[in-house]
Amino acid sequence: MNANTKKLVIIGMLCAIAYVVMFVGRFPVVLFLKYDPKDVIITIGGFLYGPLASALVSVVVSAIEMFSTSETGIIGLIMNILSSCSFACTAAWIYKKNHTLKGAVTGLIAGCAAMTAIMLLWNYLITPIYMGYPRQAVAELLLPAFLPFNLLKGCLNAAITMLLYKPVVTALRRSGLIESASGEPAKREHHVGVMLVSVLVLITVIVLMLVLKGVI
Repeated sequence: MNANTKKLVIIGMLCAIAYVVMFVGRFPVVLFLKYDPKDVIITIGGFLYGPLASALVSVVVSAIEMFSTSETGIIGLIMNILSSCSFACTAAWIYKKNHTLKGAVTGLIAGCAAMTAIMLLWNYLITPIYMGYPRQAVAELLLPAFLPFNLLKGCLNAAITMLLYKPVVTALRRSGLIESASGEPAKREHHVGVMLVSVLVLITVIVLMLVLKGVI
């Protein structure tokens, strides 16, 4: 199997996995806003093959979602692509420029910030159209609802990506689907430190989401 075929196989596999985790892992957080972990898979694809791979997986999965499970049609498609690409493509672009642990962390933080800013703007522009809310009512929800939701979503995506990326890459290398990369490994203590921080962020975000849901 040549390199291009392997790449297509992995991208196709990531599309399938992203759709499955979107379908089974979606849950409401606040108002009509729901979280699903497909951006984690999309970001891993970007870390492997660059931001264009993230964009491709995002478009494919969002299109399938529109025709299968979404109730928001073309507007939902656009919002899904904007959200996924602003996070995953930003993170993948920075990681491509700095292919180290520091680059991955910096990219994920930047992706979280980019997604939050872009989705605040687009929720203000688009939500009144497809939800039937007055624009002023949406504007009043930006800070108390949309801002914390997107920050929590970005932090959750970043933490899960950091926890999964290394095991996924290791599995793909052992299967022979990707070659060993140079310059990626960092000192083990640094890697363990980032994993511990990722676990802490993950737990914190989950607790905050449960608080927003009124569960605790």
